[in-house]
Amino acid sequence: MSALDAWARPAIGRGFRLQWEPAQNAHVLLYPEGMVKLNASAGEILRRCDGARTLGEIVAELQTAFGVADVADDVREFVALALERGWLEIAR
Repeated sequence: MSALDAWARPAIGRGFRLQWEPAQNAHVLLYPEGMVKLNASAGEILRRCDGARTLGEIVAELQTAFGVADVADDVREFVALALERGWLEIAR
């Protein structure tokens, strides 16, 4: 999985927009055909996927923000899923 090494810079995919939706009390991912309501973990990961932060930086931020360790595998797994669905792309 070379595309998902610690230096990869994930960004929200073209055609998608991430925003906080007060009515849903959650982050949502909007696209022309609809909306995906994200759980809290997914929202926290995706809001950091700005194409500037590396995957390693995102993991470090999450570990610091939530006082947890060893989330790298879970974050990588979610990012891989989001890439498959087109929610994310790797910034060049």
